Amino acid sequence: MQDFLDTWAEAAYTTAGFFWMALWAFILGYLISSMIQIFVTEKRMQETMGEDQKTKGILLGTFFGFISSSCSFAALASAKSLFKKGASFVSSLAFLLASTNLVIELGIIISIFLGWQFVVGEYVGGLLLILVSWVLVRLINPKKLIEKARKNLDSENDDENLEVSENWKTQIAQQENWAKVGKKYKMEWQMVWKDVTVGFTIAGIIAAFVPDTFFQTLFINSGSGKTDFTFIEVLEHSVVGPLAAFLTFIGSMGNIPLAALLFGKGVSFAGVMAFIFSDLVVFPVLRINAKYYGWKMALFILLLLFGSLLIASLSLHYAFDLLNILPDPTQVKIQESEYFKIDYTFYLNLIFLLLSGYLVYLGFYKRKDVKLKMGAMASKSKLLESILKYLAFASYAWLVGGLIINYII
Repeated sequence: MQDFLDTWAEAAYTTAGFFWMALWAFILGYLISSMIQIFVTEKRMQETMGEDQKTKGILLGTFFGFISSSCSFAALASAKSLFKKGASFVSSLAFLLASTNLVIELGIIISIFLGWQFVVGEYVGGLLLILVSWVLVRLINPKKLIEKARKNLDSENDDENLEVSENWKTQIAQQENWAKVGKKYKMEWQMVWKDVTVGFTIAGIIAAFVPDTFFQTLFINSGSGKTDFTFIEVLEHSVVGPLAAFLTFIGSMGNIPLAALLFGKGVSFAGVMAFIFSDLVVFPVLRINAKYYGWKMALFILLLLFGSLLIASLSLHYAFDLLNILPDPTQVKIQESEYFKIDYTFYLNLIFLLLSGYLVYLGFYKRKDVKLKMGAMASKSKLLESILKYLAFASYAWLVGGLIINYII
């Protein structure tokens, strides 16, 4: 019994430490995301992208995705809206991939937990995902599926009321727009708090309770300290990563400590990158795409993205190997035992917590008169959301109990 209590305390302390390490990065990332979403409207993106099927539309889709939210559900709704308004399928897909893989906040979190090689891998791999998807769509040429998907969307009632943005210099000088940023910032946290809570809690539990032999069974020859995996081993890791992610419904930000844990346990670089890239091949995303476009198109998108992330992950692994810059598992900071010391993380967390408090105060107390129109959001499964909510509450109870054991008992 004592061994279980000690491990429980270790798991809770590790989870709290993970979140403390990443707190300032979450705040900074969602602040940047909120600012961009207030100062750059979806209407402006629609008008700029147009119906270009070629390079321009894809580049614009990638750019607008880069400056958009990393929340998968928001990205799905925005991509659907762009496609419905006339953007090509490939341009909308580029926006979707960029908005979940190339965003700033995700890169910041990855740099904290995994190091610079994974940041480079995330951004270069995100571009590779878009490029490979584009090539595969051109080769397969699913015209009938695309036409049917657009007809499904045309049958929907268009109840969007999107604003045309003013000059950004004028917008940024107005206090009411910063109040909107505060409201949007709070909404960003409301969208991800359950995913982040469950993801970080699971990472702490796995770090404390799950033996290395489990990972060695799931991912061939992981945990052996080797980095010179055979092609078959790298391929198996790259396939198992997305398959494991498919069974979860934790968002990309909540998955990063899990990815760091996998790498620390000896999973190959390609396997970890495939796991990180898998936020758009999970079951809730498949269900939402089926609701938007029909099941045939949803399955096509799933297989398309799975093939693309597999090619991108393998390409990154062997390109990094060729350049002799494959990361070493010992560099993963998730193994730290002391998280709450007075260092730069402490001061950054303090500064950004104060900034968060001011934004919330500005948006909800000082400028309560400012209204913010809700952006498009994919409709989530009520059952999955309920499960996730209760898992988050259970996670809090688990963490409180473990921390009490760690510090008091």
